[in-house]
Amino acid sequence: MAEKRFKNPKYYTNRELSWILFNHRVLNEARDKNIPLFERLKFLGITASNLDEFFMVRVASLKDMISANYDKTDIAGMTPARQLKEVQVAIHKFVDLQYSTLNRSLVPQLEKKGVHAIKYHEMLTEEEAAYVDRYFSEYVYPVLTPMAVDSSRPFPLIRNRSLNIGAMVKRNKSDEEWEFAMVQVPSVLARVVELPSEGKMRKVIRLEEIIERNIQKLFLSYHIVCAHPFRIMRNADMTIEEDEAEDLLIEIEKQLKQRQRGDVIRLEVEDGMDKRLLRFIQGELQIGDEDTYEIDGPLDLTALTKLYGLDGFDYLKEPKYVPQQSTDLPAGCDIFEQIRGGDILLHHPYQTFSPVVEFVRQASRDPKVLAIKQTLYRVSGNSPIIASLAQAAENGKQVTVLVELKARFDEENNIGWARMLEKAGCHVIYGLVGLKTHSKITLVVRKEEDGIRRYVHLGTGNYNDATAKIYTDVGVLTCSELFGDDATAVFNMLSGYSEPLGWNKLALAPLWLKDKFLHLIAREKQHAQEGHPARIIAKMNSLCDGDIIAALYEASAAGVQIDLIVRGICCLKVGIPGVSEHITVRSIVGNFLEHSRIFYFENNGQYEIYCGSADWMPRNLERRVEILFPVDRQEIKEELLHILENQLRDNVKASILQKDGSYIKPDKRGKHLFNSQVAFCEEAVEKAKALMEESPLNTRTFQPEYHQE
Repeated sequence: MAEKRFKNPKYYTNRELSWILFNHRVLNEARDKNIPLFERLKFLGITASNLDEFFMVRVASLKDMISANYDKTDIAGMTPARQLKEVQVAIHKFVDLQYSTLNRSLVPQLEKKGVHAIKYHEMLTEEEAAYVDRYFSEYVYPVLTPMAVDSSRPFPLIRNRSLNIGAMVKRNKSDEEWEFAMVQVPSVLARVVELPSEGKMRKVIRLEEIIERNIQKLFLSYHIVCAHPFRIMRNADMTIEEDEAEDLLIEIEKQLKQRQRGDVIRLEVEDGMDKRLLRFIQGELQIGDEDTYEIDGPLDLTALTKLYGLDGFDYLKEPKYVPQQSTDLPAGCDIFEQIRGGDILLHHPYQTFSPVVEFVRQASRDPKVLAIKQTLYRVSGNSPIIASLAQAAENGKQVTVLVELKARFDEENNIGWARMLEKAGCHVIYGLVGLKTHSKITLVVRKEEDGIRRYVHLGTGNYNDATAKIYTDVGVLTCSELFGDDATAVFNMLSGYSEPLGWNKLALAPLWLKDKFLHLIAREKQHAQEGHPARIIAKMNSLCDGDIIAALYEASAAGVQIDLIVRGICCLKVGIPGVSEHITVRSIVGNFLEHSRIFYFENNGQYEIYCGSADWMPRNLERRVEILFPVDRQEIKEELLHILENQLRDNVKASILQKDGSYIKPDKRGKHLFNSQVAFCEEAVEKAKALMEESPLNTRTFQPEYHQE
């Protein structure tokens, strides 16, 4: 165990406040004038989506702890009550910056580029007014359900994340008694509506503006005093007693319905909302001013992603990158034959995810394949992998699929897949009680001339062909006997009670993985103390495990050079004398979401590299089934080291953690600009071109395609 002094709370940053700093880095992309305008809109929409999930899960969790009188401090020495107070202050400032970015920078730029967003109080031309009113009558009005609140009609259940228009109404203009009424803005209709326009200026109007303009038509017997949009966020964390749940699938379905009824934890209202209307809504929802956000602009900025899809503005977007074919897996090849030639690395999205899809598809149709086993955490809406697994079962193969029902916000989707796979004849399992299965592994058992051979895919990302186009991940395909033995043991452990005595190659959480990491860090410390080369490079999404951070501090104090590439949360502090002077932390936020987990250990000149599904977080190391795998093939180790070194060179999309806890961009003065994501795109295109030149027959099956301004 690390020395006690390295556990001092002053050496740690609170997890929630660190996450807010991460969302600031995403917001900085929206504020960067060097980025195309529509990409900036997209990043602003991403910050809003991130914030929604943060409230529904993390803020909700803090409120639950406070309600339960839980006052234990976190690794930074903060109680839940203090965390919530500081988070509320930080988020109010963050939201102000979001809308300042929108109103002062992005909206004026949109106007210059020919896009005008109409506001409700803005005068419409006669033709525009006629179009909007006709659109309301024909498309919107039939969908709406106006609701009044009086002695016979109680305050309605307002759905989580729904956008609504609240109004104060009265029987006639002279009546002094007001009543509350509301209507939900339907999510089934387009949030942004473009108006017909003959000039160069493109005009758009939001759906809630159309409804607000015509709200009198919904309450014909009343006089409308005021009407304003509002939006709520509910506690979306699910508590499931798995030991008592007879059928986990049914229990999760029940909890999904309860998610719409969770406690309200955030209220967004239009800036300038009538105070009587605001107090009424706050009273009914039992929410205070500290959780109420008065918004100077449109509520729910995720709608900006709809504006991003507006036709005719490709010149204001980044050129589209097309993932390239792997040179080790040319289109149309026999994947099993290629894997037998040696382990293969895939780097997504620079290289296409199609070989992984094809791996499962070929296995489903190959008469030599006896069994397919796979873990699924998040899959796409129309997953080709799911279709192949179902086809394999129908073809008489043994198919075992672990579907993680507790993948947050994907529960409903995964329940549907689980039922479909069971219907096709697959053996579907839901993992271990009390643990999420977050590992990414596929096992194909094949009968060949020389006996049974097992083919394995291990990855850092989900088996999701959609997100694989925007998430950076790595995966390895192998038919190593040792990996095959371990893969079989993994699935036997997940489907039954067979816990192996040891592992050949893999390290699994929650029982072995954390100790493995602590051992590897301690080994570097020992090498440094003995005067040998000692270095750690670790790339992950988040770092907040206290034991791991303390071990890194101890290694740094011994002289180990530690370079961390952490996209999101980082509770470690740099530059503390005698503690973290040899540690650097950088976060890369770019067009692709950095998602891969890669770990390098110098090991006295005999370096080792590992990849896996786990971040250095307590939940990953102690409460999930995760897999860490070593990379054996030297060529792949060199490629992974190249990935890490390129990211450490990045001075365009990287932000560097400072001693005071802030993040700043590297000083670029007099330096060559290097964007690691662009570099990986260019490298993948060059490799694909080389493959095409070597094998002209491949020119009809794929074309390298990438252009960068």
